[in-house]
Amino acid sequence: MHLDLPVTPVGIQILILIVSFCVVFVCTPSLIKVSLMKNLTDEPGDLRKVHSKHIPTLGGVIIFAGTLFSLTLLMPTVEATSTSLYGGTFADLNYLIASLLIVFFIGIKDDIVGTAPIYKLLGHILVGMILVLMADIRITGFHGLFGIYQIPYWASAFLSVFTYVVVVNAFNFIDGLDGLATGIGLISSTSFGIWFALSGNPVLAAIGFALSGSLLGFLVYNFSPAKIFMGDSGSLFVGLILCTLGIRLIEFDPTKIPPYMVDISRPLFVMSLFAYPLMDMLRIVIIRTMKGTSPFSADRNHIHHALIDIKLGHARSSLSLYTYTLVVIGLVFLVRGLNPTASFIIVGGFAIIALQIPILLKHRLRKNRAGIMKNMERHAI
Repeated sequence: MHLDLPVTPVGIQILILIVSFCVVFVCTPSLIKVSLMKNLTDEPGDLRKVHSKHIPTLGGVIIFAGTLFSLTLLMPTVEATSTSLYGGTFADLNYLIASLLIVFFIGIKDDIVGTAPIYKLLGHILVGMILVLMADIRITGFHGLFGIYQIPYWASAFLSVFTYVVVVNAFNFIDGLDGLATGIGLISSTSFGIWFALSGNPVLAAIGFALSGSLLGFLVYNFSPAKIFMGDSGSLFVGLILCTLGIRLIEFDPTKIPPYMVDISRPLFVMSLFAYPLMDMLRIVIIRTMKGTSPFSADRNHIHHALIDIKLGHARSSLSLYTYTLVVIGLVFLVRGLNPTASFIIVGGFAIIALQIPILLKHRLRKNRAGIMKNMERHAI
């Protein structure tokens, strides 16, 4: 049985977004209060941390609740609309929810008592295998990128599991600045929702809008100065939904895409949404590997730390990275119709070069400070 609402598919998508937003917006203050009472907070003092007081870290609980409440309440109506208008539903939603439960509880455990990185990694691999081998949500080819189209099943399965692990951890890596992971997730989930709505898949659009509503409500309390962090339970949950939607978009039937969207490279569009998390994670892993430390060890080498070090502050640093993401997405539309490989080189080149600016400014500021200190010492002598 489904709720027979006299609304259009667009109206249902808006309603889903509003419901998830209201749940998170209304309930988050109570979660903050309980977290402070029970001392479920992140303590300041670590050099890599950018906050100066105890901040609750269980924001993922309310993001999880708002998103799934909205979906389970209204998905029957969405599926009925999808079946009657477009002839299909998202039959693998059960697999997705099961996988989300796994990463959510992995994150909750890590937020409260901590979890060894190896166990977290094994959990992410398990989730990837569920979605790839059971739900068959996987990347089947490169769709013309580097001249490659279809790839063998074994390569597809390996690449897809690897993609799940990387994207989920990438969003976890950037959750180190007020509003950063929430804002990037909001941009990505809203983009997915709009893309699937325009392509005639209300079910996938509903998942995107349910998440974007939750993140919008959470951003009210997470933007600088943050009153609550999403923690691992939130970042892993958000990363998994976005990665699943990304793979679904890459593999979307091109015959069902509107003519004005056909010449947009789907793999490149998805990568543009994840540009900052992926670029920052790649850079961090390389730096830590070169130093001989674990890729999962904490430090202050993230690009958002560089923005803080050049005195932009939390709010302007997050807004700068939101802008960066939107510009990279916009560039994908500017190169539409070009050869997929050429488009990738142009967009990827810009994405890499643009993120070097904060690093260069940080080194220049440090060099200037060193010069000032040297001059002060010379005059003192």
